[in-house]
Amino acid sequence: MRMGLPPRNAREVLIKTLWIVVWLVFLSSPVQDLFSGGHSVGGTVAGWLGLVVFVAAYLSLVFRNMGGRAYSGRTVGVLILGLGVLAVVLCLALGKQWLGLFVYVSVACGAALPLRMAYRTIPLAAVAMLLVGLRVGEQDALDLVLLVLLIGFAMTGIGQLIRTTIELRKARATVAQLAANEERLRLARDLHDLLGHSLSLITLKSELAGRMLPEHPDKAARQVADIEQVSRQALVDVREAVTGYRRARLADELAGTQVALTAAAVAAELPVEPDLTGIPEESESALAWALREAVTNVVRHSGAQRCTVELRRRQTLDGPFLELSVEDNGSGGPGPGTGPGNGLAGLAERLEKAGGTLETGRLKHGFRLVARVPADSSRDIGSGA
Repeated sequence: MRMGLPPRNAREVLIKTLWIVVWLVFLSSPVQDLFSGGHSVGGTVAGWLGLVVFVAAYLSLVFRNMGGRAYSGRTVGVLILGLGVLAVVLCLALGKQWLGLFVYVSVACGAALPLRMAYRTIPLAAVAMLLVGLRVGEQDALDLVLLVLLIGFAMTGIGQLIRTTIELRKARATVAQLAANEERLRLARDLHDLLGHSLSLITLKSELAGRMLPEHPDKAARQVADIEQVSRQALVDVREAVTGYRRARLADELAGTQVALTAAAVAAELPVEPDLTGIPEESESALAWALREAVTNVVRHSGAQRCTVELRRRQTLDGPFLELSVEDNGSGGPGPGTGPGNGLAGLAERLEKAGGTLETGRLKHGFRLVARVPADSSRDIGSGA
């Protein structure tokens, strides 16, 4: 269950609903009281109406808070005050069987209010329950006070965990944005350093060639030749720089995988320090692209709760290979009777150019992608595996 985030599908809605609804066990006494027939028709109708309003307000408050879409502070205060008033009125009007409603008032305080305010309101809910319990003749009111306090303060821990999780996700998003901005600045600086001098020199020589052309065409021709040489060198420098930016690094992709899976609330099991000694650059780049494609599918399409990435060397009849395995427990991947997507097809072509192979397949519970590339630079790249 993803804490602090709205559900993505019906399964997550069901899980969160069950997690919340299971705690409605304390409503068994009020429901049994209404079915017992011990109240007038008007009292029973009013009791059912009050119970429905109470449960609806409680579920709305807690469910939205767990889903990361909490109400504003004023709305939370109004709802909790309404829950407290309903609990007092229903207990005084219908009897001690309704004291369990104060448990939900305490839970709502712990889950939805700021920590400092929750520490004040939970004891108030316990005191209110004690006074009402003594008023309606509940002999075990003190024991119920302890229950209200324990459950309420336990919910403050869960509420704090949800808020911390939301703040961590925002912090990760901010770090990712800052990293992207820094990369853009680095690219701008590199391009300026590469092209600034060359373009200035080209501009200067173009002006000289223009002035020399009428009277000294031979000198102008030399300037034009210099311009051609400078521009060709600038083109080479830009291509080398762009190639360096585009080359995927497996270590970088593993770090990005950890961030992406954590942000998507997917438990990640990743290799700590991959041994890439002797691995050709083309093989490493192909595996990095394979990891990026696989993790993108896990995050966007699988709905998985767990993803395992393994990297191992294997010795085959064709020589040593480096194998990357990405396995999840979701429902993504190509369905039966459908071909691979464009991403997987392009990835298979990229691996084939590096002398590797790609295998994909559905599991009983999940999907697996296995990419293999040569681990020895002496192999004939492009010949296949």
